[in-house]
Amino acid sequence: MDLNRYADELQRQLATAAAAGGDDARELAARLTAPLDAAARLVLLSALSDAAGEISAELAPGSVDVRLRGGSPEFVVTAPATAPAPAPDAAAPASTQAPAAASVAVEGEAGATTRTTLRLPDHLKAQAELAAARDGVSVNTWLVRAVAAAVERPPGRPATPTSPEQRANSRVTGWVR
Repeated sequence: MDLNRYADELQRQLATAAAAGGDDARELAARLTAPLDAAARLVLLSALSDAAGEISAELAPGSVDVRLRGGSPEFVVTAPATAPAPAPDAAAPASTQAPAAASVAVEGEAGATTRTTLRLPDHLKAQAELAAARDGVSVNTWLVRAVAAAVERPPGRPATPTSPEQRANSRVTGWVR
């Protein structure tokens, strides 16, 4: 995304406003143009980053990130991983087969959000804040992604061990050829 168009438009509007104030105002506007250009670009990047965070919260577990490449922002969209729907089991009675329409109805309500109060122990909140900072997202976005990943995990499949204690308890030993 090229920010030059927006920065040039801001400079043009500043020059137009200064022209109404006379020669002193035009001179002041000319001196302020360079410092304001850098500040305007930072504000635009901040707004784009905030917008990407809000969109990511709605797309969870997918995300939208803003990255700088050569001084220009780029949007990187990571689509949520979708598991293929299991084929209906011909031997299973129709009453035990999950209706396909149920998942479509839930996906159609993606725009609706609900405020939930979550009480976390201080140490767990601190760990969530560190993980969110490591991923470059807000704590809310990180929590939304974590909940979405947990509820989308296939039944009976344990969470991936993340702590050393969990990894030690899930050790596999044996021979491999």
